[in-house]
Amino acid sequence: MKLDERCQKIELILSDVDGVLTDGGLTFDNQGIESKKFHIRDGLGIRLWQRGGYAFGLLTARSSHIVKLRAAELNVTIVRQGYEDKLPAALEVMRELNIASEQVCYIGDDLTDLPVIRAVGLGVAVADAAAEVRAAAHYTTTLAGGQGAVRELIEMLLKSKQRWDELIRRYMAP
Repeated sequence: MKLDERCQKIELILSDVDGVLTDGGLTFDNQGIESKKFHIRDGLGIRLWQRGGYAFGLLTARSSHIVKLRAAELNVTIVRQGYEDKLPAALEVMRELNIASEQVCYIGDDLTDLPVIRAVGLGVAVADAAAEVRAAAHYTTTLAGGQGAVRELIEMLLKSKQRWDELIRRYMAP
C-alpha cells in the first residue's frame, strides 16, 4: 500500500515520548528531579491534529509526572505510561476508541516501539531512530526526535487528507 493511501486512513496518532517528543536525553537535578525538553512546534501540531477532529495519544515505557503535565497542557487524554510492552496498551486504546489498526499511526524511535510500528496502518520512525525501527517503519521523518518530528508527521498527514490549509487559515489571516 502506498504512503498516501496509509495516511488517508489515519484517525489516531499514538506517540512515544522519550526520543520522539523529546531528544531522548534525561536530565536530573541534585534533588533527583527529572526534566524534559519538548519542542513547541510539536505541541501546535498536536493541537491542529485535534482541531481537525482526530485523536492523539501518548504511549511510553517510562512513567513521569512531566508527561502528565505536558499531556494536560495539550488536552491529550489518551496517556499510557509505564508500558515497556507497548503493543497490549496500543491494542487496548484501539478497542476503547473502536478504531481499527489501519486507522492508527504510531511514531517511535527505539526497539520497544517495534511491535506497535509493525501492527498499525502507518508505522513511523524519527530520523535518529534505531536502525531496526527505521527499517520496519513505513515512513521515517527528516527531523530527529525532539526537533519537531511529530509536527512534521502531522503536517504530512493533514496535507495528505487535504486539511492543512483549512486548519492553519486562522494563522494566515491579515
